[in-house]
Amino acid sequence: MDIRNIAIIAHVDHGKTTLVNALLKETGAFRSNEAIRDRAMDSNPIEHERGITILAKTTSVSYENTRINIVDTPGHSDFAGEVERIMGMVDGCLLLVDAYEGTMPQTRFVLKQALEHHIKPVVVINKVDRANADPEKAVDETLDLFIELGADESLLDFPVVYVSALNDTSSLSADPSTQVHGMKALLDTIVKEIPAPKCDPAAPLAFQCALLDYNDFVGRIAIGTVRKGSIKLGENVSCYDDSGNKRKDFKVMKLYSFEGMNRIEVNEVQAGDICGIAGYPEIEVSNTVNEAGKMDLLPPLRVDEPTLQMEFGTNSSPLRGQDGKLVTARVIEERLFAETQRDVSLRYHRIENKEGWIVSGRGELHLGVLIETMRREGYELEVSKPEVIVKVIDRVKCEPYEDLTIDVPSEFVGDMMTILSGRGAELKDMDDNGTTAKLVYVIPSRGLIGFVSNFLTLTKGYGIINHVYREYRPMSVQSFGERPLGVLVSVAKGEATGYALEKVEEHGTMFIAPGETCYEGMIVGEHRYPNDLAVNCTETKPMNNIRSSTKEQGVVLKTPRKMSLEACLDYIDSDELVEITPHAIRMRKKILNTAERKKFDAHKKWAKEAALQGK
Repeated sequence: MDIRNIAIIAHVDHGKTTLVNALLKETGAFRSNEAIRDRAMDSNPIEHERGITILAKTTSVSYENTRINIVDTPGHSDFAGEVERIMGMVDGCLLLVDAYEGTMPQTRFVLKQALEHHIKPVVVINKVDRANADPEKAVDETLDLFIELGADESLLDFPVVYVSALNDTSSLSADPSTQVHGMKALLDTIVKEIPAPKCDPAAPLAFQCALLDYNDFVGRIAIGTVRKGSIKLGENVSCYDDSGNKRKDFKVMKLYSFEGMNRIEVNEVQAGDICGIAGYPEIEVSNTVNEAGKMDLLPPLRVDEPTLQMEFGTNSSPLRGQDGKLVTARVIEERLFAETQRDVSLRYHRIENKEGWIVSGRGELHLGVLIETMRREGYELEVSKPEVIVKVIDRVKCEPYEDLTIDVPSEFVGDMMTILSGRGAELKDMDDNGTTAKLVYVIPSRGLIGFVSNFLTLTKGYGIINHVYREYRPMSVQSFGERPLGVLVSVAKGEATGYALEKVEEHGTMFIAPGETCYEGMIVGEHRYPNDLAVNCTETKPMNNIRSSTKEQGVVLKTPRKMSLEACLDYIDSDELVEITPHAIRMRKKILNTAERKKFDAHKKWAKEAALQGK
């Protein structure tokens, strides 16, 4: 059987996973009576809710005596490291472009990765059924992008297929009226245009780990392409790192192939095919697996380093253990270890003499998804404000910078430029057609903390924002990221009362409603001034025997501001934490005791003033 290995790459939300669904359906991967879930490849509930792919998924379909291995890649920039490694597994890709939006910043990034790895692209214009779609314009923009990225002339005459993945239709014509049911046009193009794998079946085994999976029974599962020879179940093999150092000889305990939605156990995998290997729990991305004692290294793969870190800790609030059951340091560390077995961009290490860990990832979304997953699994923990990872390069302190692109209505351009200049952003390009404007910046990663989640609010829902890691640069002396307003902090533990909140809300905006439990040191609202204010939310109305003419009137309160996990992480300052339990997300001060916190804040203010005066 012939083999084709392809990756589906695109900007976030351009329809990669929906297209995989359509291909699985077309090739009979589902039973005729099977209920097919939208975006079936996104197995994680959070992936379904947010409409994003978090980790790459591998599947395969059979079409006209050809086995087509498909890797569905993440589109969000926080998970872009997966895309680069996948390029080493495949020989072609489907570059998906939205017929309405055209090429976007992440389209540029993923295409650049494909061209650098000499991967042949087939351009797929998706959502041709969308109102105001312009498939021909999308093709022109894609051609311009190929030229801008210095693509070889042989690639400029790329094949194009027009599809509506949601409606399961395809065509080789840009005219939407020519769309026919099914994905035959796309599958025919894949078989015709994508080259067979570059492999040597007669040579000794050479397999490279590009992705990791994990289960509790066999540990780490290395996923990659067999480039030379074949691999058999029970075979003794050797694992080498990029420098040629032997890591370990081991026996292949499990050998997996991918068919439709299933990972199946097989006895042998031939050269050119994608498979999973289990048997060495400490195998790492980029390691090469060869026949026992025969070293034949494959080109190394790059693993993107984390750029953002947070402090995780066991829940230390007065409400500890009242909601979740997984609260101890041991179970939290076991969960972090399990996550790092499949996510190579995640790092953690224990803080000495403390029930806490420094957890590092590729961005706010990357770490936010981990926290949300743990919360749903029943864990209780507390986390700090995200911070960028600072490196010393050539004795100079450096921080990560990112390319930022925003599309906003022209009326918001002035506000955006003012806000971003205050966050250390440098304007590189601007295109304003009078209705909408496209602004391109280079910005320190810490300048984006707290900005991305507020962007839609600032643009009233009309803005589009994208950012991609660029490089490390000398650290900016500009200070930004701290919240301009203070907070309202509870001084007592108990249930909030309407009587107390009626008085407290005069000082700002509340985060809690009557009946909710609060405790000393918990943040219950936002102060209207820059300083923090200690308030009592549990005070009850005095009982007396004097009748009031207004006793029947109820307390009317404003609706409290509801804060999501991401909003809380963006909102807190360096002296605050987010408490996370299965059914609640609360913000609190690191120092809960009001008197101790005031002493600490006074000392901190004195030290800052002394430093400014040069004392």
